[in-house]
Amino acid sequence: MNTDTRNRTIALAGMFQAVRLVQQTGRGEHRDETASAASLGSIFNTDPESVLAVYGTPAALRIGLEVLLSQLGSDNKQRDMELTGYVITLLHLERKLARQPELLDTISAGIDKAREQAGFFSSGHPAVIASLADVYKQTVSSLQPRIMVRGEQAVLANPDSKNMIRALLLAGMRAAVLWRQCGGNRLKLVFQRKALLECSRELLLEARQAG
Repeated sequence: MNTDTRNRTIALAGMFQAVRLVQQTGRGEHRDETASAASLGSIFNTDPESVLAVYGTPAALRIGLEVLLSQLGSDNKQRDMELTGYVITLLHLERKLARQPELLDTISAGIDKAREQAGFFSSGHPAVIASLADVYKQTVSSLQPRIMVRGEQAVLANPDSKNMIRALLLAGMRAAVLWRQCGGNRLKLVFQRKALLECSRELLLEARQAG
């Protein structure tokens, strides 16, 4: 497995996992605890030893890998255009964010604050989620186009749900940054699609064997 392709696959799976968790939150559906912890934890892992270390193990990205396969596969019926839209918008916003150093500084300071809170509680504690949500609201949410999450109105109006959605979108942005750092771009999504799919299958096999 080519290392560059593997790294890009991990980053892409991280994005798809984050937006799938966003979708589940907005709909009031159950969220996988392992996937949620890995995605939220990735926000704090800003100086990893490797790309995979951002999430831990392939098993922590199982949901993201499964979604990646269904989204990039040849069966159009399996594709979820809502998830595709979220990922495309994240990639677009990441390019805008990269040109806004003051927003990047705000994100860095906000993550440091949330990391301190997580040291007392956990990365999934409501206070930490609220801090991460505030980071997203102050920075990424100020850029256009804003990501409009679909779901149940009662759920979307709930403060805890809104905080979780924003925190997970920040995790999606973390993965989008990782994708670019690994040399990912739109052309590679098109011309390396088969290689990304093959790598996803191999990583998913690793994840299932470990689980």
